[in-house]
Amino acid sequence: MIGQKEAGGSGPAVDLRLYGLLDTGVSGHDGARLAAMAAEAVQGGCTLLQYREKSIADARAALARIRAIHAAIAGTGVPLLVNDRVDLALAAGVEGVHLGQGDLHPADARRLLGRGAIIGLTLKTAVQADELYRLPVDYACIGGVFATASKDNPDPPVGLDGLARIVFRGRLARGTAFPLGAIAGINAGNAASVIRAGADGIAVIASLFSGDSVEACARDLRDRVDSALAARGVAA
Repeated sequence: MIGQKEAGGSGPAVDLRLYGLLDTGVSGHDGARLAAMAAEAVQGGCTLLQYREKSIADARAALARIRAIHAAIAGTGVPLLVNDRVDLALAAGVEGVHLGQGDLHPADARRLLGRGAIIGLTLKTAVQADELYRLPVDYACIGGVFATASKDNPDPPVGLDGLARIVFRGRLARGTAFPLGAIAGINAGNAASVIRAGADGIAVIASLFSGDSVEACARDLRDRVDSALAARGVAA
């Protein structure tokens, strides 16, 4: 078992305010286009990015896309994570991974990636949040909060009340400084309500990467998040 001290002293600090997920199911498989979108997202205020491709048929092609995205945001200080695939994160030399409940255990990912990597985890229930105290992860995303077309999710949305309950349990498990984000169905219309419910930031796919201007969408979402955090008394 991994103790609380080790879990709490894992990778670097993570800024979840605006977490952009480059999902090939939404944004396509054109590496150059994905790289350009990533650069725009960072320019608009994204604080963290993730490459997300479910059911990868060609690992070499996926790796090339990840490397292109990473190169496009080099020097910005914004980390790039890979969804699920620790092997691709290692091969691409990105900053870390995001794991689901059925993926590689965070302790195994930490052994492979080292203490300097960022490891994130999806939480769907309060019971899963209770386990955070013993997991070597650097942040967690709670969801799905709302219904979304970006992912086939058999579980019903937790809603704002469910989000607040899971955030509360996560804070008990890892303390108030541990970053907890929200994911699924979040857009400009409901981003502030998610922050009011206790999230430190939002993870978004379609509301960021399906519009005409990624940079403008990012800037708008970031402003809404920062304003809601300020109203909650949290320094941006």
